[in-house]
Amino acid sequence: MSATSAPPNPESQDAPITLYRLQACPFCERVVRVLEELGLDYHSRFVEPLHSERDVVKRLVGARTVPAIVDEETGVAMAESANIVEYLETTYGDGGEA
Repeated sequence: MSATSAPPNPESQDAPITLYRLQACPFCERVVRVLEELGLDYHSRFVEPLHSERDVVKRLVGARTVPAIVDEETGVAMAESANIVEYLETTYGDGGEA
């Protein structure tokens, strides 16, 4: 890792983490906050507001709920904000340190 790093870029198409989210969703915003606090590049994909039309999310994580992430670095795909936050802090933050 270099001594200087660019700020997180939520529009980076080649970011290793893709966040599936809804506009103004408080659970999605919680995940965004953690991604930004950890300085992780991620790509935001806004999904259909109608739960029944979120087939792309269902194919990826087995449920139509958001937020959902796909992490290309680790091969992890998951939903539920609390699980995502715990995963991000454990994998990329100091949550995994004793």
